[in-house]
Amino acid sequence: MAEEKKHVCTVCGWEYDGSEGPWEELPEDYLCPLCGVGKDLFEEQ
Repeated sequence: MAEEKKHVCTVCGWEYDGSEGPWEELPEDYLCPLCGVGKDLFEEQ
């Protein structure tokens, strides 16, 4: 099984835990629940 890549907010460091489904399936207007920035400011690690 392939390991899920982490997606981390580049502003506050919050890490998406997959609780809302796969990262690729989140809406484009998804916001960081901690600081409120958009999905485009997350970095894949």
